Amino acid sequence: MTDIVERYHIPEQHFWLRGPRSGPPVEHDATTGIWNVHGFAEAQELLGDPATYSSDTMRVIPKGLMPDAEELSLEGFITQLDPPEHGKLRKLVTSAFTRRVVAELEPRIAALTGELLDAAHERGRLELVTDLAYPLPVIVIAELLGVPSSDRALFKKWADALFERDAKISLTEPTEKQDAALRATLGPWQEMSAYLAAHAAERRRHPRADLLTRLVEAEVDGERLPAEQVVNFAIVLLLAGHITTTMLLGNTVLCLDAFPEQQKRARADRALIPAVIEESLRLFTPFAALGRATTRETELGGVAIPADQLIMVWLGSANRDPRQFPDPGVFDPGRDPNPHLAFGRGIHFCLGAPLARLEGRVALNVLLDRFDVLRTDPDDPVQFMPTPTMTGVRRLTLA
Repeated sequence: MTDIVERYHIPEQHFWLRGPRSGPPVEHDATTGIWNVHGFAEAQELLGDPATYSSDTMRVIPKGLMPDAEELSLEGFITQLDPPEHGKLRKLVTSAFTRRVVAELEPRIAALTGELLDAAHERGRLELVTDLAYPLPVIVIAELLGVPSSDRALFKKWADALFERDAKISLTEPTEKQDAALRATLGPWQEMSAYLAAHAAERRRHPRADLLTRLVEAEVDGERLPAEQVVNFAIVLLLAGHITTTMLLGNTVLCLDAFPEQQKRARADRALIPAVIEESLRLFTPFAALGRATTRETELGGVAIPADQLIMVWLGSANRDPRQFPDPGVFDPGRDPNPHLAFGRGIHFCLGAPLARLEGRVALNVLLDRFDVLRTDPDDPVQFMPTPTMTGVRRLTLA
């Protein structure tokens, strides 16, 4: 991977992309107070045991590192919920992301891809993220949710403010940089909450056939969801519903640029495209880390972990564990099986995985149809997102 690191100027904090690790699969970082899980088997075990490893990480974050509930409420934020509340909320929208329902979106995704590439062609060049990888999934999820896709510049502003930060998480020393990053996210979060709250209120008055109406009208245990829960659920759908595909598309094109022989194979045999996408997800895992909190003292990978500890599960590192993936730094779409954890595992397995895979497959096929070769522009270097827990390009211009 040394050549790729240097070629694409991969940030130092993306350690999982910078060659094999020498440390143990589970270790404690005394400087930050956080436990880190890097091994595949250990990550798989942890994600499959929500009773021991809770998604409610906020309860172990020191108060000084989190804003007050009045400033930032995570009520109903599904990625922070454990059973049984998690299952009840997830069930509300599961039917909107079944393989059958998602498959019906293929013509719309193909048409959008063509329109976006036509517009880029008229401008004379294609910067993949701005021209395709960002607008394509955000238009699709906005249409499903029922908010105007024409507001996507707003969505991007909020997503950038929330995700494109290079501050390292620490529980031991609240640094000025960490505090400044937290403060900087509050404004955009509150703007997004107010925006979605206004649309939710409008759905209460005038229901439509969209996901937002479904959330507004949904009942759990015989009661409608509180407005705050509706908004927080909508935030997850809007953000997670596009950013994974944005990173997936950019990363897959990057893989095909770095491994041209695999690009030739995929171009000649389009049946290989799904495997190309799966291997891209393994090699350049978009959401490279997830947080969990122990509910009791436990043992993982032969290491004793006390109760109420914050754990970072490094999916990007686990997906390169040589105990599971031979030659983990090689882009090999022929891996079979390829049980990567890019979409997580267990009860929190990514709800939108079928949609992300479809968007990736359709867009990649159209790109291969339109470009004789997918090659990055040497005069416009690839730029990676600086966020320590995410793997994705924020700029990738095709030559």
